[in-house]
Amino acid sequence: MNTNTVRLLPRSTPENQGISSQSIKRFIDSIQEKELELHSFMLVRHGHSVAEGWWKPYDADKPHMLFSLSKSFTSTAIGLLVQEGRITLEDRVIGFFPENKPEDPSPNLSAMTIRDLLIMGTGHAQEPAIQSDIWVDDFFKQAVEHEPGTHFVYNSAATYMLSAILQKVTGITLLDYLQPRLFEPLGIQGAAWESCPQGINTGGWGLKLKTEDIAKFGQLYLQKGEWDGRRLIPEAWIEEATSKQISNGPADSSSDWTEGYGYQFWMCRHGAYRGDGAFGQFCIVFPEQDAVLAITSGLGDMQAVLNEVWEHVLPAMGADPLPADADAASSLAGTLQALKLDPPSEEALSPMEKDVSGIVYDLEENEEKLHSFSVRFEEDGGVMELTGEHGVNSIALGRSEWKSGTTKLIMMTDQAYAASMTWKDDRTLQLTVRLTETPFYLTTECTFSEEGIQLAYWMNQSFEGKVVREIKGKARA
Repeated sequence: MNTNTVRLLPRSTPENQGISSQSIKRFIDSIQEKELELHSFMLVRHGHSVAEGWWKPYDADKPHMLFSLSKSFTSTAIGLLVQEGRITLEDRVIGFFPENKPEDPSPNLSAMTIRDLLIMGTGHAQEPAIQSDIWVDDFFKQAVEHEPGTHFVYNSAATYMLSAILQKVTGITLLDYLQPRLFEPLGIQGAAWESCPQGINTGGWGLKLKTEDIAKFGQLYLQKGEWDGRRLIPEAWIEEATSKQISNGPADSSSDWTEGYGYQFWMCRHGAYRGDGAFGQFCIVFPEQDAVLAITSGLGDMQAVLNEVWEHVLPAMGADPLPADADAASSLAGTLQALKLDPPSEEALSPMEKDVSGIVYDLEENEEKLHSFSVRFEEDGGVMELTGEHGVNSIALGRSEWKSGTTKLIMMTDQAYAASMTWKDDRTLQLTVRLTETPFYLTTECTFSEEGIQLAYWMNQSFEGKVVREIKGKARA
């Protein structure tokens, strides 16, 4: 068998798998009415994809940054390492790193086990800060105030330590370890994972996969670790990993973040469980309904989307197939085909356009270390050019439509983008650059005047909230 072949999930209609097309359409309509920015979704029932969609300019062929959904893949690798007899969950963390451990480790640090890392029960009162090039040292420097296993604190550094332990034991990265054991059997190609300065995959974040890859991972867990008649993950591990192992707060009937935590999986209301990542990356598994929902997005409110799932998707999944409904199926198909995130629309051209086209503006000193800015206008759009410490970056801009390319401008590595421009008024040009393999897009308002230019720019989402920064510049003589 060629394990490198990309294999897709079988397709079916919603009705054949006991879901009404109308319910799925209501879910999408409600998402859009509430302006919840999804980039993609795939709903799988009884092993068949019954509805899927990508909001243009996002598409099925592009991977998406998963953030902490990566943690569930790291947990899976640890389960496989346990199965191979190379570690146990009771192994002490400091025992893997004799060269990094403090001279006089505290009793709580000494007692910390792999299981404590998995359940976010390390005993830390707050997550260890990564402050140097040696992240294991940073982890060990953080005080461990509580007895390990007794106190939940969300802790991406703990997941990094799982990746570091795996690499210490196997001599290869987490990504390389999972390639033949998970990704190749599932037909997942092109997986990429960020690494720390020491070459260890970050573990708690940094994995990029396509939407269907997320769905297949969820389906593997739903099938208790079996795939194409082959056992990939021990069933006992899946049972443990997706069961409540530690309390993560007082129960709150309105929240999916207080239902308990497993081995890098969240328990949900309604008997479901999930892996999830910042800004709305989801792999939701519904064991009672035999279903999986994969979602990528650029959300600020992740609970809001889960609420839509519970309201529209969950109650729509019946026990038996439904009669075919041609009208509903056609309506859903039309909705899925039309999914898109429009760029800002342009009311009218600015009379300034011809005067500022191609003018190079030298920028004042700024934290982005940008030196100059210019926009050259064309009939169907324009080209923004920024020079800085990292060289020259050119971005093609559609005129009230998207133009695509790759840029190093925002994340210093090649990133796929879709960009547009529109005049908000006679003096203010708005540029929108979506990084289409991430949750992020950059908005820049360029205000032209006789004195020069002012750039105001911000990201749609960040861990600090909306932060608007400004840079001024003057036309080069």
